Amino acid sequence: MNNFLKSILLVCAFALLLFSCEDKDDVSQVPSNLRVNDFIWKGLNLYYYWQADSPDLADDRFATQSQLNSFLSEYSQPEALFEHLKVAPTIDRFSVIYSDYRVLEGLLQGSSKNNGVDYGLRLKSGSTTEVFGWVRYILPNSDASSKPIQRGDIFYAVDGTPLTTSNFRELLDQDTYTLNLADFDNGTITPNNQSVTLTKSEYSENPVYFTNVYEIGEKKIGYLVYNGFFSNFEAQLNQAFGQFASQGVTHLVLDLRYNSGGSVTTATRLASMITGQFSGQVFAKQEWNQKVEDYFNENDPEALLNKFTTSIGSGAAINSLNLNKVYVLTTKSSASASELLINGLKPYIDVIQIGDVTTGKNVGSVTLYDSPNFGTQNRNPSHRYAMQPIVLKIVDKNGFGDYQDGLNPTIPLEEDFADLGVLGNSDEPLLSTALGYISANGRMIRQQPERTFKYFKDVKQMKPFGTEMYLDEVPEGLIELLK
Repeated sequence: MNNFLKSILLVCAFALLLFSCEDKDDVSQVPSNLRVNDFIWKGLNLYYYWQADSPDLADDRFATQSQLNSFLSEYSQPEALFEHLKVAPTIDRFSVIYSDYRVLEGLLQGSSKNNGVDYGLRLKSGSTTEVFGWVRYILPNSDASSKPIQRGDIFYAVDGTPLTTSNFRELLDQDTYTLNLADFDNGTITPNNQSVTLTKSEYSENPVYFTNVYEIGEKKIGYLVYNGFFSNFEAQLNQAFGQFASQGVTHLVLDLRYNSGGSVTTATRLASMITGQFSGQVFAKQEWNQKVEDYFNENDPEALLNKFTTSIGSGAAINSLNLNKVYVLTTKSSASASELLINGLKPYIDVIQIGDVTTGKNVGSVTLYDSPNFGTQNRNPSHRYAMQPIVLKIVDKNGFGDYQDGLNPTIPLEEDFADLGVLGNSDEPLLSTALGYISANGRMIRQQPERTFKYFKDVKQMKPFGTEMYLDEVPEGLIELLK
């Protein structure tokens, strides 16, 4: 009888040991129908910036994988689980999930269906529902580039239906549509019976849109219209700075009016092209959720720092201008990595910001895949889900990053729909102001337009990740925090 009792006790002890050893990183304990949901929970539990504020993401919320499985089974759609685990939209407006990471990867590098018209939307004067659009620029070698439409054109309707705050997305999301054009008549949007039909196709936008050098007296002023921090176009960006350097540029006007963000690493490299004298110093600091912060501070504190550098991703040497001042043109569409660049440079050089208040996006994301370390290697072949959650906040070297209401310009100047000008022409209002400021030591500043219209949306903001700031790769070593 004693031997029997001993056997029972041994069996119970072994079972208890098995139960206590069942941790939440054991994929073998996850049913196949819950693999996607398991990936979502574990990825957010580890990396999500607001993990501590989402009760069902708490580290002690589930003691075993079995308990977690039971919770995950309540959500038949991965998207529903993802939305449940996020904090309120008033706090997190940017975290997203995609059922096909190939689409996500393209969007992050500026590739999407596009007809070539980059536009903004504004509310009509005195209205809270009526919207009109205006063309900011036309992409080269696109459908629009061969059509009678250009910067400054106004459109009030799509396929004959006037634009409103409730129908604009449905109308403009179509692959093919007709823009009904209008005149800007003393502030009134007046239909002119002209129209243009446009069709979208896959397009990869080179963000280095325009460069030029202006000579005013002994001053050589470089001008760059840069529309997205896309790492796959870093060579083109570096080449532009090489041309500036070879022409002896002494001042730089960086046009970020329509640049709504992109890669943190590319922003760091652009800062290094503008300067060059601060190599190895801290450009920006990353702030993560508490457990990730603790891990990095203990194991790899350098991983939290983005430093000025001397090379781009390909290994090519950076072409630097060694400037101690830069003039940056901004609008309400200047967001995330654009704001990071401005904020990170300010402790080192003078940043003269001309234009409107920026968007105010000071948080960034990273792509998480269903793989052992959430990176691109050894992804689960049974599905293509990937997440792009907010994982960090970025501050300057002194710890300042509280610009959620936007960065205020040194010289306020909104774009004038009665006089938009041509990008690159020296008399275009914002560029003209910068050139005048440089040539006359700050004494030549244009007046605000007589009529302004409330900002509503722009085409990049309407696209997924249009205002994103992201890391190119998921950090290494953190997977052990799941154990």
